[in-house]
Amino acid sequence: MTTDLHGIISAYRTSPDLGVLVHGRTVSALTFAGRYRLVDFALSSMRLAGVRNVGVIMQKEYQSLLDHIGSGKAWDFSRKDGGMTLLPPFSLDAARSGVYTGLLEALLAVESYVQRIQEQYVTIMPGNLAANIDLRAVLKEHIDSGAGITAVCAKGVPNGEHHRYITDETGDVLEMHYRRIGEREGLADLETYIVNKNVLLEMIDHAASHMRYRLHADGIAGYLDRGGKMHTYVHEGYAMQINTVQDYMEANMHMLRRDARMSLFPLDRPVLTKDRADVSTYYAETSKVRNSLISDGCYIEGIVENCVIAPGVHIGKGAMLSGCIIMRDTHIGENVRLKNVISDKFAQIKPGEVLVGSDSVPLVIPRGYTA
Repeated sequence: MTTDLHGIISAYRTSPDLGVLVHGRTVSALTFAGRYRLVDFALSSMRLAGVRNVGVIMQKEYQSLLDHIGSGKAWDFSRKDGGMTLLPPFSLDAARSGVYTGLLEALLAVESYVQRIQEQYVTIMPGNLAANIDLRAVLKEHIDSGAGITAVCAKGVPNGEHHRYITDETGDVLEMHYRRIGEREGLADLETYIVNKNVLLEMIDHAASHMRYRLHADGIAGYLDRGGKMHTYVHEGYAMQINTVQDYMEANMHMLRRDARMSLFPLDRPVLTKDRADVSTYYAETSKVRNSLISDGCYIEGIVENCVIAPGVHIGKGAMLSGCIIMRDTHIGENVRLKNVISDKFAQIKPGEVLVGSDSVPLVIPRGYTA
């Protein structure tokens, strides 16, 4: 069942605090929980809400993202009429060099696309959010509230800087607290919105005429100052934005807990992804695996505890891994010791190597590393 809702995914972010994990890729293309990519959550939430048309805003180093999403077939967005539209930078100085100042500048760069949207409502989701959001419920509440913008929020306090909304008893926004850390008053913004198309175009036009391109400080604040009505919807399930190496490590380790895993991957709201055809994982007699997520296509001869292992990983005899994230097609030699390590894909770790990070500062092995 389709809805009068258009989807836009902001997949242009680079998040420098992710270091070498985003060298050559956007955050949206990062592997999550072994077999998924972060962008899968936005695409799947839109697909389950009956969204038929989705635009993906990109800017730099998006080849990995393109390889993953392709035509959108895995999410049923590959159609002759509508479907998925890839939106690389078309205009503005920031589209040619540097990075977008904010989401409004990114939307201004693809303004002609936004103007052609036929649906009355637009949902905007970031590509770095691990959350399974019921956009149908958000849209219903948005329409019932009569607001021009509805922000999807959480009750908790996220890691790092975030925006918060102070609301009345009905959930309407009274004021916004911009770029807060550790504040508990109000609701935390998950940077997921449903916006009336006419309101979105007004915000883009206002951004262009005043050269102020940040969504919150300029767009939302200006909209509220002009008397606009904004509502909030509280998402009760798991949600975490991935902006730093620590965020990435923590969110993946959360997936080893059944409650967090079932909240993000409920049976009635499947997260779809590009399928990789692999044989079943082989477990040798010398292998021991405890409390870990092991993808298909692996060859396990060593000991694995509290780890997330992507497809195609080989773990040699006598190797011991604890608290690690190992991306696809990594080869770990015999008698290797890894603790609190994130290994990007295609790494080759020679026999006997010992690599140890800490709980708060995991050690990151770059893509294609050869010891």
